[in-house]
Amino acid sequence: MIILKYLRKIINYLERKEFQELLKNLPIKVGNNVVFKKNPIIQLHPDAKLIIGNNATINSDNYGYHVNMHSPCKLMADISNAIIKIGDNTRFHGSCIHAYKRVEIGNNCLIAANCHIIDGNGHQASFDNIENRINTTGEVKEVVIEDNVWLGTGVVVLPGVTIGAGSIISANSVVHKDIPSMVIAGGNPIKIIKDLN
Repeated sequence: MIILKYLRKIINYLERKEFQELLKNLPIKVGNNVVFKKNPIIQLHPDAKLIIGNNATINSDNYGYHVNMHSPCKLMADISNAIIKIGDNTRFHGSCIHAYKRVEIGNNCLIAANCHIIDGNGHQASFDNIENRINTTGEVKEVVIEDNVWLGTGVVVLPGVTIGAGSIISANSVVHKDIPSMVIAGGNPIKIIKDLN
């Protein structure tokens, strides 16, 4: 068991060094003391930006994490001028951000495993011409998650949403509307469970 533990540390070290080399060739600004646990999937347009604040953690390693991660972190800004910004001290575990325009996560946030944060739908509803739905792109609306927010495992944050500072979103919730600061909210559709003001 001890040998496996040290072997794992060596492999993780080599993967991090290889990953750090990859970062040099992408439009990424990484703050001081950022921790990458295993390699995330990063897909960026050459004109997009990924900004990760100081002391942030991007965790794609299921080992030692208290719930099961279904996949590594995925940070995708594949449209020109799209921006993903992750604040200082934020922990991001085995989740996905897809920015068509802008997704901003504040400082000191906790993003549990298996969350999805998107600022655009893949397609329009196109009920007037459903045969053409596959050829459409959805409306884009920025997403803002303010400081000190905690998203429980499996939360889906939909386009145009702002989650206010200090709020907690319970596991497996679908956030389709703005959530005020300092509340606990949950469900599908989401509703305020408790006001902490």
